Amino acid sequence: MYLPRAQISQLYTHLQRIAHPSKNNAVILTSLSVDSICALRILESLFKRDYIAYQSIPVSGYAELQEHGAANARRLSRQHGGEGGVIICLGLGGAVALEDMLALDGSGDPDALQDHGVEVWVIDSHRPLNLENVFGGHADSSSNNQNISRRPGVTEGRVNPGYRPGNGGIIVWDDGDLEDELQAEKEAYFALQGMPEITEHDLVLDDGEEDDEDGEEPDEEGDQEDASSSSGQKRKRGADSDNEHELSDSDWERGRAHRRRRSNSSTSIPIPSSPGGNPLSAQVDIASTPPPMPSSPPKRKEPSAKQMRKELLKLRRKHEATLDRYYDLGTSSAEPVSSMAYSLASELGREDNDMLWLACVGICSLQILPSGSSARIKHVRELLQDEVRRLNPIPESELRATQSAEARIPTRARSADDHSIQLSPEPRFMMIRHWSLYDSMQHSTYLATRLHLWNDNGKKRLAKLLAKMGISLQEAGKGFTHMNSELKHSLRKRILKFAEQYNLADLVPGNNGRSMEGWGFVRSMGWAGTYSAEDIAIVAGALLEVGGESHLFPELKFEHRSNTDFNYNARMRTLPTPPHSSDDGMDTPDDVPDHITNRFNRAYDALAPSLRGFQRIQTAVPIAHKLSRAIFRVGSHIISKGMHKNLTSFRMAIVREGPDVPLFTHPGALVRLAVWVSEAIRVIEAEKGKRIKPGKDDTLVIAALDEGRGVYVVVGLGGGHGMGKKFRSKAEMKEREERKKRKEAERIARKAAEKRKREERKRLRKERNEANGILLSDDERDDDSEEPETEDDDDDSDNSDSENEDDDDEDAHARRKSGPLNRFGQAFQEVVDQTGARVRIDSFEHSVVEVKKDDFQGFLEALINKKLVN
Repeated sequence: MYLPRAQISQLYTHLQRIAHPSKNNAVILTSLSVDSICALRILESLFKRDYIAYQSIPVSGYAELQEHGAANARRLSRQHGGEGGVIICLGLGGAVALEDMLALDGSGDPDALQDHGVEVWVIDSHRPLNLENVFGGHADSSSNNQNISRRPGVTEGRVNPGYRPGNGGIIVWDDGDLEDELQAEKEAYFALQGMPEITEHDLVLDDGEEDDEDGEEPDEEGDQEDASSSSGQKRKRGADSDNEHELSDSDWERGRAHRRRRSNSSTSIPIPSSPGGNPLSAQVDIASTPPPMPSSPPKRKEPSAKQMRKELLKLRRKHEATLDRYYDLGTSSAEPVSSMAYSLASELGREDNDMLWLACVGICSLQILPSGSSARIKHVRELLQDEVRRLNPIPESELRATQSAEARIPTRARSADDHSIQLSPEPRFMMIRHWSLYDSMQHSTYLATRLHLWNDNGKKRLAKLLAKMGISLQEAGKGFTHMNSELKHSLRKRILKFAEQYNLADLVPGNNGRSMEGWGFVRSMGWAGTYSAEDIAIVAGALLEVGGESHLFPELKFEHRSNTDFNYNARMRTLPTPPHSSDDGMDTPDDVPDHITNRFNRAYDALAPSLRGFQRIQTAVPIAHKLSRAIFRVGSHIISKGMHKNLTSFRMAIVREGPDVPLFTHPGALVRLAVWVSEAIRVIEAEKGKRIKPGKDDTLVIAALDEGRGVYVVVGLGGGHGMGKKFRSKAEMKEREERKKRKEAERIARKAAEKRKREERKRLRKERNEANGILLSDDERDDDSEEPETEDDDDDSDNSDSENEDDDDEDAHARRKSGPLNRFGQAFQEVVDQTGARVRIDSFEHSVVEVKKDDFQGFLEALINKKLVN
């Protein structure tokens, strides 16, 4: 089932009614992503205010989802002593049939789990969704699957306002695209539900039965002649049916119509004899003969059972093809789950700055990844900007400055108790508030790839850019917050002045007036500091990716969860116990770390929307610095040494050796490296004059060797991720500027010609009036002189602007709705089925797999011929 967005508070209100502080009937399963953890914190805030007991469990893959999900579903189900409850899946579960995975489908004993009372809320941004979750669960089937009883309050999978929760089922939260974009899939799904199973094998069996009937001999001697003719007709019909099996439906219809016409032409109508005629002769009295009766059409021939099976099979294959096309499109992202959680808080009237901040961090965490460039993400970001303005009004003294080039990049709070969220024209630098300006620019993916900072010439270009901006290398080497105040306040203005010369038009948001397109989110914590939502997303992401393993960061001291509570009772509970021996002599080693739980806990603590959370972010900044430096080093090595290869359908790069390899055996870090390398390749190809086709020429496969486990971690990146607008070479920019100048000159000339025509018409009209003796007053002359200008100028100007916009984003039209989609998940599965390679596909990101070292070569060879992007 799916829950329309307008009704998302309906289920939560029911949970409020059945919840009790002493009963743990809510379980939250959370994926290891910044977006999901932000959504978790929003839900936790709601649960705590309503005294709803809950349990949150981090889940890293499908194996853990099945383990934890099935165990909690069994505990909550009424058939096993529970009272029902809710399992909430944040950022996971949408792509698999959850009833089957959580053992809620009653397999083995279908009647055992009827009305089990376990509701599973699926809040997942991964697409495509499993249609069993979306449209299934609307009916309860009996054990023989013959009688289907509709669930009250559910229409074709859609949860209606009259739906009464509590009976259990899978409920997907619709972010708005399910009802609008899945109409064909819905029709196909429900058509298949009521359709009997039929295959080509059934038609073959029908042919065999007819052959058996044709071989039978008649038993009665008296009817031998009729039987022979009948059997001949049977054989003829059998041959015809065999031929019809090979013909198309249109041929079959034409043949049937031809047989009908032939039957009509051979039909004879008996003519009755009149009283005046000779009954024994063929002569009739025409005058006494009544008019002939019209020929009645023959009875329509009913299609045979075999023909009906053929039509049924054809219809079934049509609907199955519709569903196959949906699943085969490839993976993409919808609305962030943190935004959905904030929508719930807004529906309940509980939204505040803390929840809004978590939603801002959640969407920023997606925008630094390949999946965050869709039009849907951009739309959600604009809505969050409106929310920031609503909950945090801009002071009148700053209102004018925010709409001009004078807008500053905030680095401090307005007052000691200022906890507000602001919109800031953030430059595309890496963690500028937590690094020096030079390091922030050098490790920016956008700037490093466009200035070619992997070689000495690129570093010289960066130094020259700083010099033109009036910033010395010594000043740029300081921490940004400690730079000269005048330089900090005018940094955006200086960047806007020289960015166009270096083909860096998107380095900082332009003067867009009130739209504030591209502006970021910034929050202050009094005098403790000011933090960007993107910086927090980067640091928390680094904690999730590599932050739980102390051997990677021996210079850092991590804070354990057991030491976060400093009261007396907590310290007493953590006192060391005397050494002892276990009863069975098999002690469980305490030194075996749980990296997944450690990483999740540290990221969870760092994302707390409070001063304590910001302090943890500040402590973890060196982890993000180290990861960014490693990405820059390894990416520069791959590009400068030409270690990427162009294969038939994708580019390939492999990281096998070096001190940074252990970092990139983590999928999240490897994805960020893939984004850096892919962006650099796009820039290089564009500078060579090659036209990049998003979704085709930007497809990249990058692998890192984990020698300890003997596997390659493989990431597939493609589908027109579009980290920024289309890059143009200097020649293209020069040609574009010349074209704009020509159009501007043509527009000015056209406007001048139109003005001359108007002046000429005015002069002729004046002479005609004087010749006719018509004298006009001054007001009439003014009215007469004010002729309406033609709309050609405005239209031409608009057309010119639209042409420029289309020229700027000529590849964006195809990606406007959903864009080219990443098919690496499907391609990886096809390769496994084809080659039998030992591959582990357990990540919720289907474009990430682990391949055994011995099978890696064959895996790549089979992947070359696969379709990777839709």
